[in-house]
Amino acid sequence: MTAEPTPQNAPPAPPRPPRHGPGHGPAYGPGHGPAHEAALREAEDAEFRRRPLGRRLFAPLATLAGVAAAFAYVGAVDPNEPGHYPVCPLLRFTGLYCPGCGGLRSAHAVAHGDLAGALGANALAVAGYAVCAVLMAVWLVHAVRSTPTRLAARPAVWWALGALTALFAVIRNLPFGSFLAP
Repeated sequence: MTAEPTPQNAPPAPPRPPRHGPGHGPAYGPGHGPAHEAALREAEDAEFRRRPLGRRLFAPLATLAGVAAAFAYVGAVDPNEPGHYPVCPLLRFTGLYCPGCGGLRSAHAVAHGDLAGALGANALAVAGYAVCAVLMAVWLVHAVRSTPTRLAARPAVWWALGALTALFAVIRNLPFGSFLAP
């Protein structure tokens, strides 16, 4: 008969794996870490620079064509007339404007060159169009110059954009923020 394990006669615990980080040995195994990532990035950059101009321009130009087609469609099919586009579900079920409400109307106004109307429909969307236009231009210039485009934002930037969007959604639904409502 064997005795039940108790703290006195329990088998020894398996050894702990080594701790990594400051003061505990290497933080990265072989083939990992910032130096390895930098080497991989440099190899990818070299491969990108060897591509012909047409291949480097394909992705940004295809994206630009898709965005232009979307704006052309919204410019041709008026979102101010009912029945062309679905109604925002948040607006339909709660009566509240989401951050995107009025986005199609602002795109329609931008397509027709009416910046004031676009800002009145959705100012946040117009700011987004401007940021996307700048990023598109940067992408195209980088492709022509044979330099890869890397856009990496810190988490704090994404949190700030999320907070700004939430603040916009809240303010446009309050009485004093009615100027932001579509």
